[in-house]
Amino acid sequence: MAEVKIHAGSCHCGAVAYEVETDLIGLIECNCSHCHRKGFVLAFVAPDAFRETKAGPQTEYRFNSHKIGHRFCETCGVQTFARGEGPGGIPMVAVNIRTLTDIEPFSWTAQRVDGRSF
Repeated sequence: MAEVKIHAGSCHCGAVAYEVETDLIGLIECNCSHCHRKGFVLAFVAPDAFRETKAGPQTEYRFNSHKIGHRFCETCGVQTFARGEGPGGIPMVAVNIRTLTDIEPFSWTAQRVDGRSF
């Protein structure tokens, strides 16, 4: 079993930064129109496992059911995380693990999800 760790992440320019507590298990790579175009690999965590450490200027984008607020840096355009509701209306944060600054790229395994069919 993987160990839960606090990981650091940020957008490209560093205006938005965060810490997330996760074991990097259960990652998903979705083929919906949004995730596919942006190349996201997502970890879903409870709100208390996520802390924004630098809240630079951000914009929010909502689509489809409008239940998830996708946040991205207004300076560099990178989307680091989203806040919203998971199944059953449970609050969650979706973290784009490609924005983690303390792990090696491609050191993780993600399950592919057919989000196009949701």
